[in-house]
Amino acid sequence: MQWVTRAYVHLDRVASPWLIVRFIDPDAQFCFVPWGEEWRRPTDAVAFALPGAEYGPHDANGTTFAKLRQGFRLADPALSTMEAVVTAGVNHVLHGYRPGPDDRLGQIAVGLLAIAEGMLLARRDDAIIIRDSLVFYDALYAQFRVEHALESEGLHAPGHGDGRGPTSKVDFLRGVLDRL
Repeated sequence: MQWVTRAYVHLDRVASPWLIVRFIDPDAQFCFVPWGEEWRRPTDAVAFALPGAEYGPHDANGTTFAKLRQGFRLADPALSTMEAVVTAGVNHVLHGYRPGPDDRLGQIAVGLLAIAEGMLLARRDDAIIIRDSLVFYDALYAQFRVEHALESEGLHAPGHGDGRGPTSKVDFLRGVLDRL
């Protein structure tokens, strides 16, 4: 299926294609229309983050990521955490939100935003920005999945005290992720 959004994809409009490809439409193809020329969108494409679209741009009703997650009934707790990160990033850009030192998800959002802004500079093609950014969202999803699994199972990852650096912890967490 073809999906369409505005050009210059950034944060929410990269997280949303990640969600689409990983959970909604693995064969999704994306096309992009210039800002202010949304009328040029293909009529047979599913619009997202475009004014008037069912999965419209971030607004008082939430981010596009949130609208897609809710619209497709994706109840995964790791996706809920990712939604909180995307929302915090959008709020940082649009509303001057500044996460405090104990706001871990807000801090992650600011870091993800820096990556998103850097991708806009490092890559000039929106499809390539999405392609090259998927790995960051895959990594966040893996991290949040494992965190939720640890919490629900009452488990704790080993520390670095055995002299093997991160090896013991990573092996343990990979084992948890492999079970999921």
